[in-house]
Amino acid sequence: MLKHKYSLEDFFVNSLGPRKVKSPINLSEVDGDGLYNYLLDGERILYDPNIQHIEQIQKEGGELISFEKAGSYENIFFDPSKTKVGVVTCGGLCPGLNNVIRGIVMELFYRYNVKRVFGFRYGYEGLVSEPGHPYVELTPQIVENIHNQGGTMLGSSRGNQDVSKIVDTLDILNINILFTIGGDGTQRGANAIAAEIAKRNLKISVIGVPKTIDNDINFVDRTFGFETAVTIASEIIKNAHYEAKGAFNGISIVKLMGRQSGFIAASAALATQEANFVLIPEIEFSLFGENGFITALKERILSRHHALIIVGEGAGQHLFENEEVKTDASGNVKFNDIGLYLKDLIKEEFTKDNIPHTIKYIDPSYVIRSAPANASDSRFCMQLAQNAVHAAMAGKTDAIVGYWNQNFILLPIKATVKEKKQIDLEGELWWSVLETTGQPSLMK
Repeated sequence: MLKHKYSLEDFFVNSLGPRKVKSPINLSEVDGDGLYNYLLDGERILYDPNIQHIEQIQKEGGELISFEKAGSYENIFFDPSKTKVGVVTCGGLCPGLNNVIRGIVMELFYRYNVKRVFGFRYGYEGLVSEPGHPYVELTPQIVENIHNQGGTMLGSSRGNQDVSKIVDTLDILNINILFTIGGDGTQRGANAIAAEIAKRNLKISVIGVPKTIDNDINFVDRTFGFETAVTIASEIIKNAHYEAKGAFNGISIVKLMGRQSGFIAASAALATQEANFVLIPEIEFSLFGENGFITALKERILSRHHALIIVGEGAGQHLFENEEVKTDASGNVKFNDIGLYLKDLIKEEFTKDNIPHTIKYIDPSYVIRSAPANASDSRFCMQLAQNAVHAAMAGKTDAIVGYWNQNFILLPIKATVKEKKQIDLEGELWWSVLETTGQPSLMK
């Protein structure tokens, strides 16, 4: 159940004002006519659908936490004929960025008849004057085929920009809606932009489409790019397994993305069912002793003569306690390379114990994150884009569009960036990984 530090009020989404404009999208208002219905005010999706939890909360007089359902309203806030839109992509690359850009443009043009859409280049840098990045006017013809390409046609960047100058640009260009496509750093920036807009009493909607290949956005079941990452990582893991099996006492180490959350590593391990050890940021493990990782690895090698290790990039950072902490332009901690550390340590320990071995180390991170989206992610990106447009045209603001319990939802940005989503070590996903790998439940 959700902890008491959150209340239902934390999940109410801000609106710019009453919706007085008839939507150009013709939907239904009744059930049973074979047509999709308009979204009604007050439609919400439960955070926890477990009936026992619901009954317990009601018995104790608590409040049920729920999220605003996303969708298209019969009446909207912005007049499409007078609406100008901006789109920006920030942070690291991720499969599906171009799909979301394309989806937003297509939905605006063909469903809402909004004809002025501007793409700002290289992240938030494109919204301030100093770098001098020219914006791009986006049309269906320009974005028609970009979903077949990896990366982002708009470019991206990291680092904070002057929020006041960003809002100046939006105001000068008469932008009514800004879509921010990026991870938690991007959405923190979007939250600050929305706050400055409110401070100036401007009617500009800010809607985020959360992008994180790590799938670590809080209160969101799935983020775009994640399934593509798992699919590509799975092929790499299979080949790494062949490398390990191809040598006597062969060891393959595959490092996958996952700064603070091990969802890619865990999911790829389950998809391939070939890993013997999965190390993720959520678990702190010992190297030596009865239950230590090196101890378990030696036992594996001496009995089976090969091993495959998957390690998330943020795993094992407790082993670098004496290292200087460094950050990137966005303020994110630069993690020490746990993969190379383990490679060198294994070589040292196995050599010391006269255990012949061969080690292969593979880090496919940049190959994965710059790949085009697969079919599943492509579909998901389009639906995220459509619902982001619906929310913005309805005057919702300072919110992201997400996915929860098989429904697209809207969440206040502030609620989603408070903390990272991580694997529950007592949950079904991690238990499935432990059952699949056979590794010790606790390596401490």
